[in-house]
Formats: sequence, C-alpha cells, structure tokens
Amino acid sequence: MIRKSLEEIRKYDTFIFDKFVVNYGLEEVELVFDYEIVNLKKIKHRLVIPWNNKDIDKDMVNKLAFNIGLLEMVSYWKAVISPNILVNCGTITDKQKEFFKKVYYYGLGEFFYVNKLEVDYDNFLEIVCNGPAYDKEVSYEGIGSLIAIGGGKDSCVTLSIYPKKDSSCFIINAKEVMLDCAYVAGYEDKDIYKIKRNIDLGLLELNEDGFLNGHTPFSAMVAFVSFLTAYLNNKKYIVLSNESSSNEANVVGTKINHQYSKSYEFEKDFQDYAREFLNKEIKYYSFLRPLSEYQIAMLFAKDKRFHQIFKSCNPGSKEVPWKWCCKCAKCLFVYSLLAPFLYKDELVAIFGKDLFEDKELLDLFLELLGKRNVKPFDCVGTFEEINYAVTKVIKRLDKNKLPYLLEYYYENYYDEEILEKDLEHFYSKKNSLSLEEEKLLKGFMGND
Repeated sequence: MIRKSLEEIRKYDTFIFDKFVVNYGLEEVELVFDYEIVNLKKIKHRLVIPWNNKDIDKDMVNKLAFNIGLLEMVSYWKAVISPNILVNCGTITDKQKEFFKKVYYYGLGEFFYVNKLEVDYDNFLEIVCNGPAYDKEVSYEGIGSLIAIGGGKDSCVTLSIYPKKDSSCFIINAKEVMLDCAYVAGYEDKDIYKIKRNIDLGLLELNEDGFLNGHTPFSAMVAFVSFLTAYLNNKKYIVLSNESSSNEANVVGTKINHQYSKSYEFEKDFQDYAREFLNKEIKYYSFLRPLSEYQIAMLFAKDKRFHQIFKSCNPGSKEVPWKWCCKCAKCLFVYSLLAPFLYKDELVAIFGKDLFEDKELLDLFLELLGKRNVKPFDCVGTFEEINYAVTKVIKRLDKNKLPYLLEYYYENYYDEEILEKDLEHFYSKKNSLSLEEEKLLKGFMGND
C-alpha cells in the first residue's frame, strides 16, 4: 500500500451524512446510517441495540440516533478529512456544532499527530445542515444503572464495588472475556445488553487504498450509544470506569491525548451536551474518576476472581481467545502497575512470562516512564504512576537479583523520594460522583 498525498486525499472535500433509519424488532432496535464521501464511496454503518422498554417515544429515539450518527461518521470522515460536512437528515445548533468540532479535533489529536497533519482548529471543518431539528423534550424516569464493560481491570473494579441492585451491563461487540467478567461479578445474560456495531467494509478498502487511517475517539461513541441503550432499556445512570490518569497528554507540552474521550474534560462536555440536547434525566459519568490507575490496580489486585479472566491487550484482542501479546505498551503498563501488589508468581501466572526480564521491551518501558518526549499511544497511566509503581517494586526486592528492566531503572533513575507522594491516598475532586457514591468508593478504598 502506498500512502496517498494529502492533496489527493483532501480533494474529496465534501462528506455527507445523508440519512438514518431506525428499525424496530421484537427485542432489538437496528440503526442504519448512510454516509457518502462525494465522488469516492457510499457507506452504511449499522448498530443493533437490545430493547425491552416498550414505553418509548420514537421522536426521542430518532433524536438520540441522529446524534449517534453525527459521532459515528468520524470513523469514515477521517479517511479524507473533508473540510465540509453536509448533514441532510437533521439540523443542529451552532453550540452543537462546536461540541462536535471539539470532539473531532481533540479526539483525533493522536490521528493528526501520527499522520503528521497540521490542523487549524478554527478552519479544519465546517458543518452545514439541511434537515429537520430533533429538539422535542421527552419526560422520562429510568431505574437503575447501565455499567459499561470492556474486559480490563478498570471495569472489573467497578463491577466489584458498584451496587448490583437494578444494575445491568453494557457491552459493544461482546467478547468472551467481557462476558466472563460480568458473569464473575454475578450478572446473568438477561442483565447484559450486547450491542452489535458493524463498520462498513468500505472503510477497510479505503485504508488498503492508502487513505488516512488511525485512532478515533471510541469512548465518545460509547457515550452516545450508551445513552440510547439506557433509554431503550429504562435505565437512569450510565456508569463508566474512566480514571483521573486519562487526563494526561501523550505528547509533552500539548493536549494530544490518546484518551481524550476518556478524560474528565470530555465527560463534563458530554454531560453539558446531554442535559441541553439529549435528555436531562439520564446521567452519564465515571464512577472511578476520583482514582488513579495505580489505585485501581491496587484494588484489582485484591479481587482474585478476575485475575485469570481480564484482558487489556489490543493486539491480543484480535486473536481467539483474547490473549496478552506481552510485546505492547498496554501489556507492559498493566504488568508494571500490578507488580507492587502481585509480583512475581501471580503476574507470571496471568501473563505467561516475567515481562521485566524482556530486554526487547526497554524502549517501551522508557516511554511509559516518561524518559522520552512521547508516551505510548495507548490507554496507559501517568508517568508519575509508573515511576512510583516501579520504585515500590524495587524497594522490596533484592537489589542484586533484579530482573533486567528493573535493574536498568535502578541503575539509571531510581529515587525513593517519589514514594513521598503517597499515591495510595490520592483522590481527585474533579469527578461527578454523588455524596453517596463518594462514601461508597472511599469506604472501599479504606479512606475517610
């Protein structure tokens, strides 16, 4: 494959969100979105969502579906980054346009950086609308919570703590690992809403033909899709497991953040958007937002029910069954963060090897530690957390028998002063938890 020039890519200057259709089945609702890259390709994107709340307002469903479509199109738009988006099936206000421009711009920060694209925020995108306004206010009283499950340690910790009463789980393109995490937590199939999301294969053809490809704001999609899922299933709360660590940028001195749509900034923006343009009664927030990745690892280490089940490795997710590849930044990050609590036999039982002995992981290790200018583009914690965790491990080991990566760290960077930060008792006030939820979380942490 030969990468096309930017001039050749941007000649497709108009992207159209043409229409969407909502098909109601007995137990599922299908959404079909029609997009077009003018003079290049027509696209169909599909979602299938379980449905058990028959007392719904179809205007409300159409409003939520339309908003999903505005976000989902980023996966296809990025292939050509057309300067003009034409929306034929609905209308949004200038304030809504600014919201989506911000999500596109910062949610694609990594994409722009990796593809070496200099994009000006004020001029990179114009949205023009020609359709009806979806602005009907609908009264709604949901019950209980919808917990997003991804199969990693974070959602497992939420499953461990969050009350099960009136709660259900929400999974997009369910894998066995995700389902097993829900089962271990005591949820049954009837409590698990499995969403099917089908990308148009035409996107893969564009990628093969040399058009632009890269990371998109997946968690922003989760936010919009979970909102409709909650409404279709009579839920009031949407519960995520994003932590404070996701606020840190990947490129030092910038806002380029692989986890932008997991950040507190996005969470607040989406909450404001949802209250004004979606529905005031459905609440979206992250239950673990006050905590760091280090603390979540500490809590996860205590609940051994999930240790042989959970997975976070992205390359390994493409295999059946899902595996730890033991070569990527996410594998090394999770291993390092759990090491203060589980090293060594328990970690080897999870990953199959001691990653600290792998010399080929040194460059990734240094990137995770912040010894390079760029943190790996993956869902990993802060530089401070990794240094803190590694220092914790080294402090209790025999300095004459350290594994390769820890020996390298000890000889070049080791400084016990970092332990004075006491990350075990960190608590971010930038969160959306109620007083009752804060009491629950702090109680589980053993903090007052």
